[in-house]
Amino acid sequence: MESKKLAALLSSLVSELLVLVLLLFPSDSYSSNSHGILFPIIRHYLSSQELATSLSLFPISKKRKRAQLREAGSEPTHEDRDLERGSRLGELSRVAPNPDSFKTTFRMRSSTFEWLSGLLEPLLECRDPIGTPINLSSELRLGIGLFRLATGSSYTEIAGRFGVTESVTRFCAKQLCRVLCTNFRFWIAFPTSTELELVSKDIEGLTGLPNCCGVIDCTRFNIVKRNDCKLASDDEVQDDSIAVQIVVDSSSRILSIVAGFRGDKNDSRILKSTTLCHDIEGRRLLNATPVIVNGVAIDQYLIGDGGYPLLPWLMVPFVDVVPGSCEEKFNAANNLMHVFALRTIASLKNWGVLNKPVEEEFKTAVAFIGACSILHNVLLMREDDSALIDVEDYSLYDQGSQFYKDAMTEENLTEKKASDTRRALATRVTEFS
Repeated sequence: MESKKLAALLSSLVSELLVLVLLLFPSDSYSSNSHGILFPIIRHYLSSQELATSLSLFPISKKRKRAQLREAGSEPTHEDRDLERGSRLGELSRVAPNPDSFKTTFRMRSSTFEWLSGLLEPLLECRDPIGTPINLSSELRLGIGLFRLATGSSYTEIAGRFGVTESVTRFCAKQLCRVLCTNFRFWIAFPTSTELELVSKDIEGLTGLPNCCGVIDCTRFNIVKRNDCKLASDDEVQDDSIAVQIVVDSSSRILSIVAGFRGDKNDSRILKSTTLCHDIEGRRLLNATPVIVNGVAIDQYLIGDGGYPLLPWLMVPFVDVVPGSCEEKFNAANNLMHVFALRTIASLKNWGVLNKPVEEEFKTAVAFIGACSILHNVLLMREDDSALIDVEDYSLYDQGSQFYKDAMTEENLTEKKASDTRRALATRVTEFS
């Protein structure tokens, strides 16, 4: 078997095996000593640069021949590193002439690009179309795919910029999304019980809300595609939108994402249809020991806006609050948490392919959203400041009021336990402020 195919097969099997381990040992199992040690090791392995190095050793590509020709055991000199770095990025000079231009061209620092290229190399270089091999390095393949995501440029424009055919640009963009969403989807994973404790502590330090495990929100991405019907005119298009539900922490890291629902569904209906909701209500998630606040047992919960029902595990704002009341202060804390979700949404929509109607088929558009979301978390993990954007008014990205649940009173959706929990939290926030 060719080395590139072998490398891709092995890296794919490793990622699938590790994901299988996570499924076989769900989050409520991590409290035991063995699993509690196992998961952090897996998580570190998946997110560490050592994985990129180990995978990159399999294919013997041109860019590594120089390094392999050095005497065994010799340390690379600064000149060697500069030569290797220049060789890796030289092919991209026509679109990114210097390291500073990587942020605008690929929405990441050049160091992150290099790291990602090394990590994805065996998978990007081996899966060419049958019978039509693409003689491009992993850097060019990654560059073409990222350029499509980062700028939203048309395939024709990208082909001209990179000096390839339009069919190659389409293949590289879709291949990148497929590799990310298939082999590296673990970069978006709901935290373990131990990790959730850290998430909750950060949130409580900011808002005074104890045992809160994140904020949930839903947004829409518009898509537009040409009508393939023979009777339709060439200019006729079909408009549609994709609803995307996310859960984020106080750093705007995505903890959970669901994409693929039609955009006309309201937020509450989408939530009730997700595995996340079923897992929480089945006590497979958010099942840690409750904390006691003013005599009320507070289970782990999420924060949501008015588009969601009040549930024991989902706290939404009070309606018609009195100025200066503890309910108003709770709503202020809720709004602060909501900003973290809106900042994530704003950052996702800052990817060029998502900040305008996506001209792709529905499934491809969903893959683009998934890839940008994974890359969002990667940039945060790498502490790459390209990940987040700051805007003056995040409410511009709040679409919730357009998709609120059907007109129903709050009372007939509220369980007593959820109501008691929210009142206790409102009192705690008043004490915190």
